[in-house]
Amino acid sequence: MKNKILQSVFGLLVVFSSCGTKDTGQQTQSSLPKIEPLYITEKVIHDTDDPAIWINKADPEKSLIIGTDKDKDGALYVFDLKGKIMDSLVVRGLQRPNNVDVSYGLSFGGEEIDFAVTGERLTSKLRFFKLPGMLEIQEGGIEVYLGELQPDYRDLMGVAVYYDKDNGKHYVIAGRKNGPTDGTYLWQYLIKTDQGQLELELVRKFGQYSGNKEIEAIAVDNELGYIYYSDEGVGVRKYYADPEKGNDELALFATEGFTLDHEGISIYKHEDGTGYILVSDQEANFFHVFPREGSSENPHLHTLIAKLPMSTVSSDGSEVINFNINPEFPKGLFVAMSDDKTFQIYDWRDLENYIMKSK
Repeated sequence: MKNKILQSVFGLLVVFSSCGTKDTGQQTQSSLPKIEPLYITEKVIHDTDDPAIWINKADPEKSLIIGTDKDKDGALYVFDLKGKIMDSLVVRGLQRPNNVDVSYGLSFGGEEIDFAVTGERLTSKLRFFKLPGMLEIQEGGIEVYLGELQPDYRDLMGVAVYYDKDNGKHYVIAGRKNGPTDGTYLWQYLIKTDQGQLELELVRKFGQYSGNKEIEAIAVDNELGYIYYSDEGVGVRKYYADPEKGNDELALFATEGFTLDHEGISIYKHEDGTGYILVSDQEANFFHVFPREGSSENPHLHTLIAKLPMSTVSSDGSEVINFNINPEFPKGLFVAMSDDKTFQIYDWRDLENYIMKSK
């Protein structure tokens, strides 16, 4: 597989030398060599949608990839770093789980635990699982969007976790298939564990929505304190993650150059606050890349850096980490859903090399 990647990089250099200019993201997909994954996961039964990555900090090589199988008889699949299904950890019998996210260090039952959370669209419930064993924390889950009566207003889609390092609080941000256009599309819940069980407290409703399609992809930058979400067909919207900082929209970017849908969002983070925001251009099989830190004049000005031609097919969800997992992934890995019942696993360096040549 590495030989394929080296061939792709060589081919890219040929493209640059022949045209005499840097890649500005305007070339057609057919003219660019695709970035190849190191591994492709074994297939799920129904329909992959969104992945998350859990880092085993004690033994990074035992880190896990968790992905949704989106169906009325759906599941959370768990894979090793080579894409093999770890059948003993798979959670089955979930009712159309759409997105999944993970977080670390939740105080529960007298210990600090890591957890995964997914949303069941058909029950309007969030389901929580302790990592790495994938044991359910709150049996049957917790219902959200209570009181909503309009069609699709309770159909859970996007799920993301915000951890506020300053106060040690964990929040879940939930998106849905449809919702109001009055700036209350997303609901944010505080995770409470005071009584020895998991509870959710609604702390705010926020987020503009165009009304065109739906909001599914949500990503949180814990360190910088921002929430990003895809208003499909319109762009990516940015808000403060801390509910105390208000509900003003900070940015709307990625409004041009997408074929149809804006989908999965993932954030590659450097310790100095720089990095990249990657957004799936689903129908074109590209990922558009924007600066995490914004510009030198405006932290909320996110201008296109590059378009990455990926081997994924109609990719929806994605996740990326900056962590030395093992010699194959010394600078982290990128995982993206592909519309063939799989997830593709990439060495981050292959994406980074492409980005650097595009600048």
